[in-house]
Amino acid sequence: MKRLIQVGLSFGMLLGASAVSCFAADLAVLRNGFSIRHERRQVLGGVTRLFVSADGSSFVDVPTAEIEHFEAALADPKPAATQNPAEARSAHLNVANLNQTDLSEVVNSASNRHRLDPDLVNSVIRAESGFNVRAVSRKGAQGLMQLMPQTSSQLGVENAFDAQANVEGGTRYLRELLERYNFDLVKALAAYNAGPRRVEQFGGVPPYYETRAYVARIVRDFNRKKLAQKSVATQPVAPHKSAPKASPVGSASRAATKQQTPNSSARAKWSSSKQRNEY
Repeated sequence: MKRLIQVGLSFGMLLGASAVSCFAADLAVLRNGFSIRHERRQVLGGVTRLFVSADGSSFVDVPTAEIEHFEAALADPKPAATQNPAEARSAHLNVANLNQTDLSEVVNSASNRHRLDPDLVNSVIRAESGFNVRAVSRKGAQGLMQLMPQTSSQLGVENAFDAQANVEGGTRYLRELLERYNFDLVKALAAYNAGPRRVEQFGGVPPYYETRAYVARIVRDFNRKKLAQKSVATQPVAPHKSAPKASPVGSASRAATKQQTPNSSARAKWSSSKQRNEY
């Protein structure tokens, strides 16, 4: 029986746990064909804890039986030498020169155009590709927002490895899904991952633990950002002026769009991983 992957945002006490540590970036390749990039790992009973942040503040617990093997993560792959000039020009925002400022500008621009919260788009990118412009899943999804070739074609994205085109297409698609599901963020994210057909088939989030983990991971990351913003906003700045309030944890759907018309809160009590399903 498949078990859910669990995400944690703090270590807790790890005394007595057996550990296998890895201090270079590795990939944990799962039996379902997907992989999780991590900085190091520990074996805790029947699960393997994958630390996805260098400081160990964020981790993913994966049933050890679900891990097929580990392999070294490729560091910033460059476009192939056989890449034609047109592709080379369109991939000007590649892994080699894409810095945080560049990506922020790309995300902010696309988010404003499609009336989405940039924090939500960044959370989707983090879950989809780990901000790797050249990421390719085993099912063929490509780029920062992991667009399938068919989806890229429908969105008019000629080169999914062009960061600007990929984020523009992915953000537009996410907005379309939010509108389709009346701004229900959970359903929209599930459809982004597993496809609208599966969401409609099951009347909501499909019973795939990968999809549920994917949705939970994005919602948690998005809500974490909103909580951090709220914490900063509620710090006293001037006695005569109260700070603005950020969206609560249970209302990620409302914060995700500038047009606040969701029909449900984004509540996700699942865990974290990543999957692409064909439509």
